Amino acid sequence: MAKYCEVCGKGTISGHSITHSDRKIKRTWKPNVRTITVVENGKTSRKTVCTRCIRSGKIQRAI
Repeated sequence: MAKYCEVCGKGTISGHSITHSDRKIKRTWKPNVRTITVVENGKTSRKTVCTRCIRSGKIQRAI
């Protein structure tokens, strides 16, 4: 599954996990995405959408 939102474009970001002794370890943060069925232009299709877009109502779910 692709780890990006097809609505807002939110994707994987990278950075450092910093220990108590200030050592930097590379790590990634992945968005919370779900594959859901949405209604677009009167047609249903499956999209990978982050939970924030689902919760805020940026898309219309198919029932």
